[in-house]
Amino acid sequence: MDHSQTSCTREEMLEKKLAVLRGILESEEVYLRELDALLTPMKALRASAGTSQPVLSSQQVQTVFYQVPELRDVHQSFFSGLKARLNAHSQAEEMSSAQEMVMCSNYKLEVGDLFLKMVNSLGLYGGFIENYEKAVEVVRKCTQSNSRFRTLAESMYINGADKVRTTYTLEALLYKPLDRVTKTTLVLRDLLKTTPVEHKDHAALQEALRLSQSFLSGVNESSQSKREVKLTHGMRRQLMRDGFVVDESEGVRSLRHLFLYTDLLLCTRFKHAGRGKQDQYRFSWYLPLAGLRLRWVTDHERPPDTTVRLQTLRTKMFLLRQQLHQNVKGTRGLTWTARSRKKLEQMELLLLTHSPVYRLDLHSPSGKSHTLFFSSLYILEEWRDSIHKLTAENIETIPPDLLTLTSACVKLRMTQQPHLHCSEAEDETSLCGTVSVAIHSASGLQEPACVYVCVEVNGYGFYDQQAQTHSSVRSLNPHWDQELSFQVDGAQKMMVLCVSQSNGQDDTVLGKTTVQLESKSLSSRWRRQTLQLGQVEVTLSLKYCPHQLEAPGSPVQQPPVFCVPIEKVAQQEGVLVPHLVRCCVEEVERRGMDEVGIYRISGTATDISSLKAAFNSNLREAVTRLRSAEVNAVSGVLKLYFRELPEPLIPTDLFQSLAKTLGSPSPSNFLTSLSTVPGTP
Repeated sequence: MDHSQTSCTREEMLEKKLAVLRGILESEEVYLRELDALLTPMKALRASAGTSQPVLSSQQVQTVFYQVPELRDVHQSFFSGLKARLNAHSQAEEMSSAQEMVMCSNYKLEVGDLFLKMVNSLGLYGGFIENYEKAVEVVRKCTQSNSRFRTLAESMYINGADKVRTTYTLEALLYKPLDRVTKTTLVLRDLLKTTPVEHKDHAALQEALRLSQSFLSGVNESSQSKREVKLTHGMRRQLMRDGFVVDESEGVRSLRHLFLYTDLLLCTRFKHAGRGKQDQYRFSWYLPLAGLRLRWVTDHERPPDTTVRLQTLRTKMFLLRQQLHQNVKGTRGLTWTARSRKKLEQMELLLLTHSPVYRLDLHSPSGKSHTLFFSSLYILEEWRDSIHKLTAENIETIPPDLLTLTSACVKLRMTQQPHLHCSEAEDETSLCGTVSVAIHSASGLQEPACVYVCVEVNGYGFYDQQAQTHSSVRSLNPHWDQELSFQVDGAQKMMVLCVSQSNGQDDTVLGKTTVQLESKSLSSRWRRQTLQLGQVEVTLSLKYCPHQLEAPGSPVQQPPVFCVPIEKVAQQEGVLVPHLVRCCVEEVERRGMDEVGIYRISGTATDISSLKAAFNSNLREAVTRLRSAEVNAVSGVLKLYFRELPEPLIPTDLFQSLAKTLGSPSPSNFLTSLSTVPGTP
């Protein structure tokens, strides 16, 4: 390429480029006539498919003309853009009399963006090529069995520019796009040879040629295994898992389709096509699995305005679903129903994008990092486990052909669409009401650990779908006896995870399981059961109370706990010891026993006030904050709670006798004296 550019002047190169562009324009015009001829019978065949004597069935029509209208639109747009630029250039040439002005006009002609846009649509050819054999098979089969179709398929006409009519068969016209896609690379190579390196078009045309060559090499890829992509080294890259996740970049969240291959993670932008069109994927980023480090955390902290927007969104979804439910008989008409369902899907997509709190950070040895969010810890752990299994193996890093890999996503994918609950049919067995889960204890731990249990329910996301117990003290047999309640609408299953908490390290999921929720197996009375979560057994109780649900407006404020008699708090929480006391004590025992003066040195006043406000309004949020709060703030809020009790923890009339008992030097005298103190067991 460099030799050809140095062998002629820049002016000669630009003249040759102009000649190449005019040749491309003429070729595009011919190709458009061929596509128009191919599409000519499509409308009539579609109309015939709805009659009692169809020439082809609707499915056969779709197979024969698959992606052809879309290809025609792409090339029509390219042809119109190129023609407009060349016409504008011709007008500029006519107005420029001097040779220098003409050369300047040639240099100003820019078309690289048009070619790059056209090449970026080559994915459509991927769908056409994959479907080509099926289309030809339908044409050949119907040509033999249907005389009406045979007459049509063997006498297709193209009117040339000179008004001469040329006859083609339908099968011959179907081959035109295959022929065209191979010529695209050759045309771009010729065009690049005639474009000076310093010209603005050069970089765009170089990229277009690279993409075209990559696509062309992917066309020849073997499709023997649907979930494999052939590599240049003779190996095969296999798809292990795929699904929709939330990708966060510079504080902006986007729904993405993530593909896990045997040696890399590929993140793509998914574009859902309309009826009769093929879905498309655009490359977003990729990370090799070799040396990939993963870290997950729960990110409950949200800006107040985001929390308000999500709550408003949930309320709107709830009310719209109620309207759809009341319109079962279709009194408002099919158009209203279709629009409302579409609107509900869009709102659920927004909720799916902005509500997830489980964050997975990915760090590669090259320094590249990406952040993903998951709406479910259960799903995050499945992804993390799948990645760990692959990174544990000896992975050979092979630089991927990103265009080929991204284009192959359509045929390799196992997940077609984001999972939307509103798109599913109503199931009478799903739960609607309140599901309560009492987490009692766990056993089977290999070593003492601080453990908590996370519970998730599925269904419409109108209400909170995750909750977790407080973290236990370090133990082989942790106990909680903590109740978690869920407002559910459309729930069918519950996910339970047992998680070990470590100081300064990632939490570790010890085991997980799924429980089917069926109204016939649940009742309004507690039913105790033991679940096997890997090597860990978790004992819990379940009960279900069906009832009409209220719109999820502002979160219901729980009764305050500060400045309230301790027996009243314990009663309203249904426990012997208030959650605040138990959670704070266990948190201090978990990570504050080595602190000097843990109950003497106070924490920051703002941190203590923040924890107090959380315990007074939202126990779940308070328990989450405790885990990341400075440990002296944890002991500080516990001291504040006791200090603000309306009555002292040790009543005044018992204080003197208890103090005297505590001062007894003999253990036996101490126990005897303690039993005489009123109110002690």
